Amino acid sequence: MSNISSSFTLSQSQQQHLLEKLDVFKVKGRDKRGRNVLLIIGKYFPARMVSSEVLKKYLEETIYPKLGAKPFSVVYVHTDVQKSENFPGISVLRSVYDAIPMNLKNNLEVVYFLHPGLQARLFLATFVRLFFDGGLYSKLKYVSRLEFLWDHVRRLEMKIPDFVHDHDEELEYHPMMDYGLESDHPRVYTEPPSMDPISMYSMRCIA
Repeated sequence: MSNISSSFTLSQSQQQHLLEKLDVFKVKGRDKRGRNVLLIIGKYFPARMVSSEVLKKYLEETIYPKLGAKPFSVVYVHTDVQKSENFPGISVLRSVYDAIPMNLKNNLEVVYFLHPGLQARLFLATFVRLFFDGGLYSKLKYVSRLEFLWDHVRRLEMKIPDFVHDHDEELEYHPMMDYGLESDHPRVYTEPPSMDPISMYSMRCIA
């Protein structure tokens, strides 16, 4: 499954280290019903550098044990996600989803999808219904602004990156960006030519 053309430039241990360093997945905080929250920062996911096998192993060994055997919720932050950089592809998502233990699937109560945008809504309405079980889509809740997320999640227990707050403020001044009718003018990042892949990706995503 060659979902990422450059994944072979990093060893499996380097790929795992990259996921850990970028802090893509974090079990942190609770929602208003006291459930643990799995926070996923979509912009940080190095889709072109991590294989599906490594991703599944990382989740199984590092993230799933922290969720325990109790109901939990997911906060997925879609802010500034670029298809060419952060989206692993349908086949990879399906493979990862199929590998999730059934008890975890059953314990997942809700997925709060922050800053979805029009394209993401259309994609989810089409492909998630076709390629994933209907139960997952029914648990999806779109959240257009951070203020609405705090209606469901305990704000003081969760650290949201600054770029998410910046984008949220920009949406207040340009509300048509929510519907794809106004460009969000994505930032252009330059990369130093003499750095290793992990350092380059870290600077591009975290800076």
